[in-house]
Amino acid sequence: MSIHALLFDLSGVLYEGDACLPGAVDTIARAREQGLTLRFVTNTATKSREQILAKLGALGIEVKPDELFTAPDAAVAYLAQRQQIPYALVHPAIAPLFRTDAANYNCVVLGDARDGLNYATMNTAFRLLMDGCPLLGIGDNRYFRDTEGLSLDAGPFIHALAYAADVEPVIMGKPSALFFAQVVASTGLTPEQCLMIGDDVFGDVEGALNAGAQAALVQTGKYRLGDEHKLSRPAPLIAGVADLWSLL
Repeated sequence: MSIHALLFDLSGVLYEGDACLPGAVDTIARAREQGLTLRFVTNTATKSREQILAKLGALGIEVKPDELFTAPDAAVAYLAQRQQIPYALVHPAIAPLFRTDAANYNCVVLGDARDGLNYATMNTAFRLLMDGCPLLGIGDNRYFRDTEGLSLDAGPFIHALAYAADVEPVIMGKPSALFFAQVVASTGLTPEQCLMIGDDVFGDVEGALNAGAQAALVQTGKYRLGDEHKLSRPAPLIAGVADLWSLL
């Protein structure tokens, strides 16, 4: 592989819960020593970027602020460009990012709101969509893994609303090709020179491949046996981030 930039997913690739995965710290340090451009790409919508950077730092993973690309940041920028005021179903940790005005909602934003995703709030969002508001999704992941095991992510709820209201959601974050293009553009390289490393066969790997980048699937985090066979085209499979160097 002719790779000049590495794009890392976070949870399930570099850490799980509050513990680093084997080889994560050494892999990042070695990549920097070799002069590779690094980007950290996440759909995490339950922590602010400041909390994410603090967590990575506490785990011993050096990440510069301009190397971190999050789906909530992309959503905030998208709304600001269009001067949209969202009815935001998001986690309390990122709720302050979204300007709200109940009298002037003109779009719906849905992220990993956890218990905030209930019949009443989903119905409010549905009615706004039926009145013509667009739907913006923070990420499109189907599920994630945490200390309790596999759990539903925001994707199923986004698609439930889209199906009910017969609208096409705009997805911020992975697997959006526009999001990957933004990350790649920040490196100054071509997509083919960038390698995405992720545990989500659709959001990370398929998303990167569809954006013209290269990708590798790790057998940690949310990976399940046989995930590699769900890809529309082949991609390398490695046991974990420590085995990245076998590809490079």
